[in-house]
Amino acid sequence: MRARTRLLAGAAMTSLALVVSACGGGSSTPETNSSASGSTGGGEIAVNGCTPKAPLIAGNTSETCGGNIVDAFTAKLVHYNSDTAAPEMDLATSIDTSDNQNFTVKLKSGLTFQDGSPLTSKSFVDAWNYTAYGPNGQAGSYFMGPFDGFADVQCGDADCKQKPKSETMSGLKVVDDTTFTIKTSEKVSNLLTRLGYSAFAPQPQAFFDNPETFGQNPVGAGPFKVDSTGSTETVLSKWADYKGVAPAQVDKVTFRVYQDPSAAYNDVVANNLDVLDQIPPDQLIGDQWQTDLADRFGQRDIGGNDWVTFSPEDPQLKNNVPLRKALSMAIDRQAILTTVFNGTRSPATGWVPPAVDGYKAGACGDACTFDAAKAKAAYEAAGGYKGTLTYTANVDGAGNGDMGTAICNSIKNTLGVDCVLNGVNDFATFQKGIDAGEYKGMMRSAWQMDYPSIENFLAPIYTKGADSNWSKYDSPTFQDLLTKAAAASTADEANTLYQQAEAQLGTDFPTAPLDYKKANFGWSDRVSNVKITPFGTPDLSSITVK
Repeated sequence: MRARTRLLAGAAMTSLALVVSACGGGSSTPETNSSASGSTGGGEIAVNGCTPKAPLIAGNTSETCGGNIVDAFTAKLVHYNSDTAAPEMDLATSIDTSDNQNFTVKLKSGLTFQDGSPLTSKSFVDAWNYTAYGPNGQAGSYFMGPFDGFADVQCGDADCKQKPKSETMSGLKVVDDTTFTIKTSEKVSNLLTRLGYSAFAPQPQAFFDNPETFGQNPVGAGPFKVDSTGSTETVLSKWADYKGVAPAQVDKVTFRVYQDPSAAYNDVVANNLDVLDQIPPDQLIGDQWQTDLADRFGQRDIGGNDWVTFSPEDPQLKNNVPLRKALSMAIDRQAILTTVFNGTRSPATGWVPPAVDGYKAGACGDACTFDAAKAKAAYEAAGGYKGTLTYTANVDGAGNGDMGTAICNSIKNTLGVDCVLNGVNDFATFQKGIDAGEYKGMMRSAWQMDYPSIENFLAPIYTKGADSNWSKYDSPTFQDLLTKAAAASTADEANTLYQQAEAQLGTDFPTAPLDYKKANFGWSDRVSNVKITPFGTPDLSSITVK
């Protein structure tokens, strides 16, 4: 049972602080961790990283390369348990509601940011208003959508020539330094679960004084503080005054950027890198990674998945659902995952992974089941694809290039269409190309949950205008189901409606599900207590140096 389920159970006043202590759980399987034996505090570690898309601003970071760093130096109202993903009080002492629409937030007293400035209710309210305000162009603006008055802070047109009606949302009110209230425009059944996401981090006054340069030397209230940022590494150090539930054990963490996953793997095998959160696929074959790392490896189910996004810029694919389904049916998921990932991922049957509350198998239907004859017939009936079909992917991630090549080969062998991998060196460049509408054909897409809810695999990716809606999907039916689910009075009712929304994706097919992820990870002989969270990220606070 998840904490939010208990919150929804009745109309009487309920506090998340009470619920969390009484209710744990989650659907992720336990991970294999390094031994705690011989571990002490202090020391320095290096973990693998990648190139952030943008400066490190919590409300403008929507990808994992920057998000992993942001999560380390920020703190939010709630923290997600590193084993179960259940929300726990962090900077808040309680979040109370009687109706899932009006919430009262109480903060711990005496909170400060890492620059010594006070952290108060205003720090949250001002940060959320800044993120929501249309002219600021923040990637996390979407996540502020439930708050009353969100529409009033949005631009009147795509170029923002028509300024918003207001600069602040009416649904956020500061009561005093440690109390503020939230009013949502509709009932939101999982708001408390959402509030641990990085977009909801507070900001210090230094951010508002100069937001343009803040992201190069950001300040938060988390267990680590930022010492330096750069193109090859970002260095964090322990912040001793962190007041939350997950204090750091090590003194320093270096996020080391690798363009080649094999180089990162070789470094962790040689004990020159302390944590690698994804093993390259070629090392999974024959369980070579387990031989190389001996007792320094682990695996767990995570809230993550991969899919193919059909480019909305491709006129052959944009309005041809039967063609998109035929291409999906031509992908032999099981064979690809066995070959590329040695069976350490499972074929997807829908858009929501099993590790997430609300999962239901089979939403994709026959379109996710490989059938060469049916795929060929459907492809021909849909008119086929003229010219070369491309699959564009950032190839700096473990297995991304191999996966793309295998997908193209499966489609080519099944349908006879020429299909090639268009490899992009790093994620930041890949994302810029998507934003500019440069790619046609198919695009690699993946998701790591922001918070543990089925809604997080639907709304941020398929809502019209959402930053992660690469397919530019726009369905009033889908949106109406999301709205009804958010207003549901029980978790079961909400999940049923979210499952109906997922089924609508099966009808419209803007994307093709590929796999459900596991984290295959390794560590050096210098460290202990290494674990991967249900979000697929290293739990930096738990790691110790021997």
